[in-house]
Amino acid sequence: MYSLLKDLCDTVGPSGYEQDIQRKILHLVKDHVDDYQVDAIGNLIVKKNATHSHFPSLLMAAHSDEIGFVVKKIEKNGLIRFEKVGGFDDRILLSQPVMIKSENGPVHGVIGTISAHYVKWDDPNRVSNHRDLYIDVGGLTDEEVISMGIKVGLPISYGTELKKIGTEHSPKVMGKALDDRVGSALLINLIHQLNENTYKHGDLYMAFTVQEEVGLRGASVVAASMKPDYAIAIDTTPTSDTNDVLMTGTRVLGGGPCVKLADKSLISHPLISQHLMKVANERSIPYQEEIFMGIGTDAGAIHMTGEGVATGALSIPSRYTHTPHEVVDLNDLKNSSDLLLQFITTLDQLKGKNFLDT
Repeated sequence: MYSLLKDLCDTVGPSGYEQDIQRKILHLVKDHVDDYQVDAIGNLIVKKNATHSHFPSLLMAAHSDEIGFVVKKIEKNGLIRFEKVGGFDDRILLSQPVMIKSENGPVHGVIGTISAHYVKWDDPNRVSNHRDLYIDVGGLTDEEVISMGIKVGLPISYGTELKKIGTEHSPKVMGKALDDRVGSALLINLIHQLNENTYKHGDLYMAFTVQEEVGLRGASVVAASMKPDYAIAIDTTPTSDTNDVLMTGTRVLGGGPCVKLADKSLISHPLISQHLMKVANERSIPYQEEIFMGIGTDAGAIHMTGEGVATGALSIPSRYTHTPHEVVDLNDLKNSSDLLLQFITTLDQLKGKNFLDT
């Protein structure tokens, strides 16, 4: 799983610029599915046909985009002004490495900051707006920067690479874009599992959605054509297990996948959340209950599609989300994968049920 995650996370693909990551995912899955399509706005949707008629259909969604930036202006002195794509905390931008997807290939850079030696003449508590910041790629004139293949409108991601940290028995990964390349990796792994083994399931749609980080835009159209019986989003969720202010200890790294009950975009359909917890208890898979109003996921858009879709979400705990150094426990990812597979292969228990059956 680590090598797959590294391949996905190290790819540049902010919202609206997901072409490279979508091509990579399609290459990994196209020979293992019964059908696939890329819709008008870039969602990659693949299908595994039903193996048993008594199972309802299910849509699973994970977003392939990441937070990032876009080149806004190249100054005469070669410094690059940028705009944010997705949600950021401006306090962490200073001195961060970045990667620009130029027309000549990847270009490394850094978000500039004044030397610490100047702080005594500055207000150390000042938080610079991102529009006051700039990226330095080593070019001293605009002509030099343009010669590197950089122009207005090109995508930028953080320049960190995925690394393993932790112990042998509790391995973790640290890097950018784990939100939500871990969900994408989980679906890719699931496709290979279903291809290698005989499981009973209904029609399964796996959607690798775009533009989630700028308002769940891809997910808002992805379910319209397939009209699934049920849907589930797979995404990360911020932990609250460190000693920082506001941390409540309700989502813990290493505590297992989080079964979402509510966030700002969704109150999970009880059929989905209850069945996830039932299966987890029966299979002795550790899990956590999630109520966190600080986030939204693709599930928030999917459940309001058409006449409505019974939708829930499964979340992988993550520390330091929306930073260059997100941290995920690989054991949580393994338990999330196990829970999702068991959920799929027991979904016949929900056949014909509705809201009033909970």
